[in-house]
Amino acid sequence: MHRPNFCVECGQRLTSRGWRARFGVRFCTACAHRLRKFGLGQSLLVITVVAFSAFALGRWLRPAPPPLIIQRPANSPLSDLPVDLDSAAKVSGNEKENAVSKQGANPDSVDEVVYLCGARTQKGTPCRRRVHLAGERCYQHKGMPSLVPESKLVVRP
Repeated sequence: MHRPNFCVECGQRLTSRGWRARFGVRFCTACAHRLRKFGLGQSLLVITVVAFSAFALGRWLRPAPPPLIIQRPANSPLSDLPVDLDSAAKVSGNEKENAVSKQGANPDSVDEVVYLCGARTQKGTPCRRRVHLAGERCYQHKGMPSLVPESKLVVRP
């Protein structure tokens, strides 16, 4: 097997100082160090170009997203007509406050009766969490008895 005696790049005499896996024994230590930096930069550039190309190809081959479809129930209070932003901007401040107060007063929520849990807590007092049905307990006190009678667990607005 042929083994050179001089560096291919600069012509300096080569000495056997061990194995150079990347460049073999064709370069001196100075040239091998200089070319190794160039080789790493070139490798990094190739990896970057391949990654960018793969990303671009993936974006190009991706199928188009399906159209956005918003479904509402037939009894929805929302209108199907487009919103007229010009007329909404002309509404005065008092009219906006009246509209907000009318929306906030939901007639269903006024008549709704809310109950308290009423089970014994670690402190020994009745639980004050709200529940929807009489005799029901909150998630922490499922199955526990109430400390107070059912008539005192009713919360009326």
